[in-house]
Amino acid sequence: MTGKNLWQTYRIKIFGIVQGVGFRPFVSRTAEALGITGDVCNKGSYVEVLAQGTNAALQEFRKKIETAPPARAVILKLLQERVTTPPTFSEFQIIESSGESGDVFVSPDIAICPECRSELFDQNDRRYLHPFINCTSCGPRLTILDAMPYDRERTSMGAFPMCGACRFEYTHAETRRYDAQPVCCNDCGPRVYILGGAEKDHAAITRARSVLQAGGIIAVKGIGGFHLACDAKNEAAVQKLRERKHRPQKPFAVMLRDLAAVRRECRILSAQEKHLDNHQKPIVLLEKKSGGTIAANVAPAMPSLGVMLPYTPLHLLLFSLPDELDGFTDSLVMTSGNPSGAPICRTDDDALEALSSIADLILSHDREIRLRADDSVMDFYEGAPYMIRRSRGYAPLPLMISADFQGSVLGIGSELKNTFCLAKNALFYPSPYIGDMGDLRTMQALRQSLARMERLLGITPDLVAADLHPRYETSRFAETLGIPVVKVQHHYAHVLSVMAENNHLQPVIGVSFDGTGYGTDDTIWGGEIMLATTYSFRRLGSIAPFFHTGGDLAAREGWRIAVSLLHSFYGAKDALSLSQKLDLATEKEISSVIFQREHGLNTTVSTSAGRLFDAVSALLGIRSLSTYEGEAAMYLQFAAETAEKNEETAQADALLAAWKADGILKAAASESSLTITDNRFLLKTDELFRRLLQERRKRQRSDILALAFHRGLAAAITAACQKARATTGCTTAALTGGVFQNTLLLRLAQEALEADGFRVLRHSFIPPNDGGIAVGQALFAMQNLQNK
Repeated sequence: MTGKNLWQTYRIKIFGIVQGVGFRPFVSRTAEALGITGDVCNKGSYVEVLAQGTNAALQEFRKKIETAPPARAVILKLLQERVTTPPTFSEFQIIESSGESGDVFVSPDIAICPECRSELFDQNDRRYLHPFINCTSCGPRLTILDAMPYDRERTSMGAFPMCGACRFEYTHAETRRYDAQPVCCNDCGPRVYILGGAEKDHAAITRARSVLQAGGIIAVKGIGGFHLACDAKNEAAVQKLRERKHRPQKPFAVMLRDLAAVRRECRILSAQEKHLDNHQKPIVLLEKKSGGTIAANVAPAMPSLGVMLPYTPLHLLLFSLPDELDGFTDSLVMTSGNPSGAPICRTDDDALEALSSIADLILSHDREIRLRADDSVMDFYEGAPYMIRRSRGYAPLPLMISADFQGSVLGIGSELKNTFCLAKNALFYPSPYIGDMGDLRTMQALRQSLARMERLLGITPDLVAADLHPRYETSRFAETLGIPVVKVQHHYAHVLSVMAENNHLQPVIGVSFDGTGYGTDDTIWGGEIMLATTYSFRRLGSIAPFFHTGGDLAAREGWRIAVSLLHSFYGAKDALSLSQKLDLATEKEISSVIFQREHGLNTTVSTSAGRLFDAVSALLGIRSLSTYEGEAAMYLQFAAETAEKNEETAQADALLAAWKADGILKAAASESSLTITDNRFLLKTDELFRRLLQERRKRQRSDILALAFHRGLAAAITAACQKARATTGCTTAALTGGVFQNTLLLRLAQEALEADGFRVLRHSFIPPNDGGIAVGQALFAMQNLQNK
C-alpha cells in the first residue's frame, strides 16, 4: 500500500492533565472508530499511545486527540515518533499502567457532571440517589490519590471491590464509566453514616437534613475535608454557629442549591456564572441583591456574598433527597470544618476531636481523604478570575515557566494562609491550601501534605526556600528537612510570585503591599517599592515609616497604629485628646499606647501598608479593630466603593487635586523623623494620614474620605513607580501582596500606571496574598539552584 493507505505505527506521548479525566477511554473509543489498533497506557508523567493504521486514519486520530479531548483534559505537549519494527496489533486496548520519571500532571478534584447529576435523580437508573456517583468526567481525583499513575489500586477507592455491573462498565468502551477509576454504585461503593449513630445511607442523610431543618449545625465530610453547615436563612442557627466556632464577624460561604437560588440572592455576570458552575465549582464573591433571603449575619454589613454550588452528589442529596421532609432550605452555610486557626478536618478522628463541640451531628463516609483540599475562593476583576484562595479544583495544576531550569526545589510558604510549592525544571506545582501555622495541627498537616505531594509528583527537592523571619514555624520546619535552605525576604517573594504567574523573568518595579513581613534591616516591612530580578532585589522606596506600637495586638486593633501616628504628629497630650474626640478607644487604652510609645516599649519601626489601612479605617470611624485578618481594611474599601458607586466623587476629586498641588503625593527623598539608612525614597503616607485627620475634624463624610485615601494612595504609588523608572529604566510594574486583594486600589493603580506608559503585571489564578508566596519562593530557589 502507498500514500494515504500505507499502514504505519506511531508512538504518541501526550503530556498535560490527561490522567483522571477519561483520557484513555477517549483515546480507545477514537481509535476503534477510526479502525486503529494498538494500545494506550498511563506512564505516570504522560500517556503513551501505540497507534497502528493507515496514514489517513492516523492523521485524523492525532487531530481528534489535539482538538476534541475530554472536557476536563488539558494537553500541554504532544510528541510523535514512527515505530520502525512494531508488533502487529489485532485490536485497541487500554493496558496496565507503568510509572516512568518525568513531568507529572495530577488532575484536581472534579465536581459532579451534568450527566451524573441527571442519573442521581433518575428512579430508573441503578445509581439512583447514590451519594458517590461519578464517571470518567467527574469525581474525586487528587484527594483520593496515593500514587501515580492514576489507577484504582493507587487510590482510596481500592478498598471497594467493584460489583459485576460496575466491572462491566469499567471494562467496556461503550459505557460512560469505561476506565473510570472511582466507579462504584449503591451495591459496591462507600457508605454514608452518622458518626457515633446507627443511621446509614439515606437514613443518615435524612437525619442530617432534619437537624438542619430544626436549626441545628452539622459537620459533613466532602471531597477534601469536612464542612460545617447550617440553614443560611436561619438567623439563630447562623448565630449559634458563630458562637460555637468563635467567629464573630468573618463572612461565611454559602452553598445554594442551584443557579435559580443564586440569581435570587446575587447579581451575577455571565463570566462569574461560567466559573461558578464549571467543573471546579469554586466559591465566587458575588454582589448581594437587596431583599434577599439569606440571613444578614451570614456576611454582616458586606456588599458581597461568597457563593458556591453543590459539587458532590452528597451535597445534592442534602438539598434534595426525596424523604418526608418538606420545605427544605435551598441555602446552606457551608464553611470549613475546623476550629479557628486549625486545618480543615480530614478523618473521623479529626472531626470527633475538633468538631463535636460545634456540630450537633457529624455526617461522614468511609472513603478516605488522602490529601486535604479546602474550597477555592475567587473574586473577579476586569471580568476575569482574581483568586483569593487557590485549592480544590485548581491545585496542583502547575505553572509553566519559559526557562531552561534544571532540578527540583521547594518553596515552603508563609506563616499565614500557607501553601507550599514544589517545582521540577520549568513546572511549578502550588499545593492546596493548608492554613495558618499558629496551630500545631496545621504544622502537622503541612508535614503530611508535603510528603504526599512529593510522592505523587515524584519530586525530591534539592533546595528549599523559606521566609527570612527567624521565628516563623515554616522557616524552622524548612531547617529540619535535611536539604540546603535559602532565605527569601517576604515582600520580594510576593513580587517573584506575580512574575512567575505572568511568566515574566525580566526585571520589574515591584509594588509589594501587605500586612507585615520581616525586613533585611530587622524592622517590619509591608509597603515596598523595589527593583526585582529572579535572583535579587534592591529596595528603592517605601511608604513613610511609622512606629508600630502594640505588637501583635496592633495587627487586630488598628486604633493602636492610629494613636501612634497621632503621637508622632502632635505629641502625647494632643494625641490623647484627639484620640478621645475621635472615639478611637477608651482613655485607659489610649494612654497605654502612648506610654509604650514614649518609653519605646513593644514598639518597632514599620512600613506596613496593611497597618496603614487599619489605622485609616479607625481614624475614619469605620472599623477600630478586626475580628479577622483584613476586616478593617475591607470595610474601608467598601466605604470608598459606596461613594464611587453613588457618584459622590466630587469632594474626593477636590481633595486629591489639593493634595497633588501641595506635593504630598509625590515620592520624596528620605525625609523622616525615623532613621533611614538605605537612601530609599518615601511615599508621604504620613502626610496623607494627617490630611485625612484634618478633613475628619471638619466632619467630612467617611466614605468620601475613604475614596480620597484610595485615590491618593494610587497616585502616590504611580509617582513612586515613575521615580523608580527614572532611576532604573525599568518600565514594568508588578502589583502584589495582600493589600492588592483590594480591587479598588488595584484598578486605580493599574489605570494610572498604564496611562503613564507602564506595563502592569498582576495576579489572576495565584493569590496576591500570602497564599501565593510559595510560588515566588520556589522561583528564587530554582534560580539559586541554576547559579550553583
